[in-house]
Amino acid sequence: MAHVVTQSCCNDASCVAVCPVDCIHPTPNEPGYGSAEMLYIDPVGCIDCGACIDACPVDAIVPEYDLTPETARYEEINAAFYANRDQPVPVPERPVAEAARVSERALLRVAIVGSGPSGCYAAENLLSRIGPAVEISFFEKLATPFGLIRFGVAPDHQGTKAVASLFQKTASRKNVDFYLNVEVGTHLTHDDLLAHHDAVIYAVGAPADCSLGIPGEDLPGSHSATEFVAWYNGHPDHAHRTFDLSGERAVIIGNGNVALDVARVLVAGTAELTKTDIAPHALKALSESRIREVLVVGRRGPAQAAYTNPELLALGHLPGVTVAVRPEEVVREADGRTDSIEAMKARIVAEFAAAPHIPGYKRIALRYLLSPVSVLGDGRVEGIRLVRNELVQDADGRSRAAPTSVVEDVDCGLVLRSVGYRGIPVAGIPVSGARSTMLNVGGRVLEPDASGPMSGVYTVGWIKRGPSGVIGTNKACAAETVDKLVDDFHSGRLAAPGGGRQDLRRLVAERRPERIDYDGWKAIDAHERRLGRESGRPRVKLVDTASMIEIASSASISG
Repeated sequence: MAHVVTQSCCNDASCVAVCPVDCIHPTPNEPGYGSAEMLYIDPVGCIDCGACIDACPVDAIVPEYDLTPETARYEEINAAFYANRDQPVPVPERPVAEAARVSERALLRVAIVGSGPSGCYAAENLLSRIGPAVEISFFEKLATPFGLIRFGVAPDHQGTKAVASLFQKTASRKNVDFYLNVEVGTHLTHDDLLAHHDAVIYAVGAPADCSLGIPGEDLPGSHSATEFVAWYNGHPDHAHRTFDLSGERAVIIGNGNVALDVARVLVAGTAELTKTDIAPHALKALSESRIREVLVVGRRGPAQAAYTNPELLALGHLPGVTVAVRPEEVVREADGRTDSIEAMKARIVAEFAAAPHIPGYKRIALRYLLSPVSVLGDGRVEGIRLVRNELVQDADGRSRAAPTSVVEDVDCGLVLRSVGYRGIPVAGIPVSGARSTMLNVGGRVLEPDASGPMSGVYTVGWIKRGPSGVIGTNKACAAETVDKLVDDFHSGRLAAPGGGRQDLRRLVAERRPERIDYDGWKAIDAHERRLGRESGRPRVKLVDTASMIEIASSASISG
């Protein structure tokens, strides 16, 4: 019996390391790893040893005999990856010799700005390679850690959130300090960090959204999906926002995983949402929502859509929801791609198109080959104008969407754009390029003029490489950066800090008395979980920073 990777795969490749027969791919040493939507187990090579099940941090791997009706398709998806698969040429493995070298300085001190997955993976890599000879200081502007896990992952994906258990182990190490509710660039400067650390790693993600650049985009009722996700996930900066859910139709521009997350949340019933950790204010508002249909609009065809097969497949198992696809938009493929994973995506969409609409059900309508022209409305959103596209081939054989003369007006009361993310400057470190990333080579941040690396400055995650990959993709990304940092440390290229751990604690206490340490976060976490148990939910999130500071402070006094 083979084992099967299912939807909640986080791609961190813990399973790859323990597989005795090398039957899980793509591995971090293979070129396709960074763009893979999940990992796959070869049904022919698997020997049913179970090692991968024990190693998986999100319980995504099951024996094929334990597949449910909702997950049965993943047996086909895993097998499809290996159909006609050419043997990849592995990239050279990372050198590890430097981990055994002895530095002239006995202690490496590293500041990590941002406590999301990329920062946590970087910390764990440092700790596993250097052990007690490294001290790590996390700086997080929010009062809670783990970034994307808390504020980005959809509330109905509790399995994916389980990866936080790995980060909690990292955070609990004696040589790791957390400074929550402390913003670098406001309470501390970049120079402050370098004065107390050998190196600084920026792991601040890509928090800004991209605009459509069309008329009417700024009308009330038109928002970014980034704002909406932050609202329903309880981000303190967005908890008090309001979204008009009084209309019967919403339109989402973009067809990545975030667009599908938002669509699911908009049509989910109260009974389903109360099983999650969705923010209380969002639960109340969505329980009163009148939205019955959500259009998810993509500019190209089904095979080119950015969302992954697991997220697409999951739409078909939403209670009380039907997925609608226009048959004429299914057949408008183009570029002749034969990749089996892409073909699987097109087949799933075709199955949705052939399925009957169930009267009384809410609808998620997947629309293809359409681009927004303008948001319509007098004083607020009343609709959106879309132009029909056709797929044409460039000289290099790649397909692109080209507008035709056919337009379509769609009535709606809510428009959410989900067309990408971009980074923003932090503490004077600039961003550049189409993805607004920190200029870097392999994680070493470069001077603004690209003349060479900035001394002691590194980056990981989306602010390093742009918004790509899933949670586990950050593991290999972080390892690459840590390689460079450790090499620079052992080669004597990092200036020794003037201040130590206790000096830093005193400085932060002076600059930011409202700081929260990791023990304070554990008190907040326990409080939220206790509220969750009382209401039958995983947790009830606090969204008011002042309340979190009070709970954390009370725990510190009592401790």
